Amino acid sequence: MKGRPYIVVDRVCKSFGPQPVLREVSTQFRTGEVSVIIGASGSGKSTLLRAINRLEPHDSGSITIDGVPVGSDEATLQRQRIAVGMVFQQFNLFGHMTVLDNLTLAPRRIHKTPRGEANVQAMALLRRVGLQEHAARYPWQLSGGQQQRVAIARALAMRPQVMLFDEPTSALDPEMVQEVLDVMRELARAGMTMVIVTHEMGFAREVADRVLFFDQGRIAHEAPPAEFFGQPASERIRAFIGRMGG
Repeated sequence: MKGRPYIVVDRVCKSFGPQPVLREVSTQFRTGEVSVIIGASGSGKSTLLRAINRLEPHDSGSITIDGVPVGSDEATLQRQRIAVGMVFQQFNLFGHMTVLDNLTLAPRRIHKTPRGEANVQAMALLRRVGLQEHAARYPWQLSGGQQQRVAIARALAMRPQVMLFDEPTSALDPEMVQEVLDVMRELARAGMTMVIVTHEMGFAREVADRVLFFDQGRIAHEAPPAEFFGQPASERIRAFIGRMGG
């Protein structure tokens, strides 16, 4: 088992109108652990990630980050969003800013990092994701895979304790998927705590410490990847893995 519980989810429920999306979800995400969440569309995977960052307030139950409840207090929420970075399906880069400025904006504004220091840190992150030669370009001059790698570097620029990935390759052309997964593999090898929603079964087998299967708003099963994929716990899980090419 990895480190201490850093994000604790306890009996969390969330509905959109009459439709329940999360039903009594309880789990823990530990430091240094890579958790991969899989399941059919609409099963609640992305909603859980958004609830952790309070992009979707949960209706009941509790979520704590490093022992502090996730709630509506703005100052606490800002600290928590710094500690827990998030990468979305869409890249959400600022189109009027260069790649370098996209990375340095938040550290300069929130951490008050001097521009020169922020630039040095940003260039180091761009080297890490293989894009240092694109620092002066604009997002529209990059491929989708390159934009997503910039988005990952931008999230890392805030020095988060945890990274949440919400289907980070689902909007990419197939030939660009691997370059983004390669960056995520490197983060996993470096010990980054990650919670990843993805349909990439091979990637889940390779990098996950545990795999969680969401079904109709609940965690139906969780297990280490060798067990999860090697001995599926139900016919429903076996069928899902088969559909996903796992």
